[in-house]
Amino acid sequence: MTKEHVNTNHTFAICAYKESPYLEECITSLMEQTVKSEIFIATSTPNKYIDDIAAKYNLKVYVNEGESGITQDWNFAYSKVQTDYVTIAHQDDKYAPEYVENLLAYTAKAKKPLLFFTDYAEIRNGKIVTTNKILKVKRIMLFIMRPKAMWGSRFIRRRVLSLGSPICCPSATYYRPNLMKQVFLNGFRADEDWEAWERLSKLKGDFIFCNKILTYHRIHEDSETTKILNDNKRSEEDYIMYQKFWPKCIAKMLTKAYSKSEESNDMKQG
Repeated sequence: MTKEHVNTNHTFAICAYKESPYLEECITSLMEQTVKSEIFIATSTPNKYIDDIAAKYNLKVYVNEGESGITQDWNFAYSKVQTDYVTIAHQDDKYAPEYVENLLAYTAKAKKPLLFFTDYAEIRNGKIVTTNKILKVKRIMLFIMRPKAMWGSRFIRRRVLSLGSPICCPSATYYRPNLMKQVFLNGFRADEDWEAWERLSKLKGDFIFCNKILTYHRIHEDSETTKILNDNKRSEEDYIMYQKFWPKCIAKMLTKAYSKSEESNDMKQG
């Protein structure tokens, strides 16, 4: 596929918050896709900084004037999409130029697409980190989901999710015709994506995993993930999630083990 190809059935909905210094870098990575898509910005914190960047790239800005929060903002952005496929792009992250190209190629092979997601790397202190302890663990967890034959197995994906959440949220694209109107439930701050994967995993259809590094997730001190880890919110939500798969005694043990992976969000790691 060349840059002249335009895909009119996919949208990048960028969730912008306050004045992220990485927003423009995110936008340019979406503009540089080998297959072009619709792009817009959604925010619950409208400001001149966002408006100026949107104007520079001729992007529409939707303002969430209702309840704000992580899940509320994601659902708001999701609700503004008109295409079948939507990627909720996080303002601090980047996408490889071939992301959409691979999305279309992989989902074309699926019988009933639900979720498409990719392998990813991290951005730490401005440098791309392609491997570390947590990335290795997640790749091991997702290894069984590489073959096309496993995409439609509810049993396999629920077994994978029963051990943790290896799916990188910004790497995910949703196929709206086969999903509910609101993918995310309010109340979660740390595991809102894992909670969504758990509910989606029960649906009949395909979880399509592309094991290419096509998403770059930024780890930095001001990220929402880092803030949540500092107030131990994630451990509470991890325990709730594990109970969806395991008895309480096992859920407690898994929560303790999983909490060690949170150290990967330490800026000194990697």
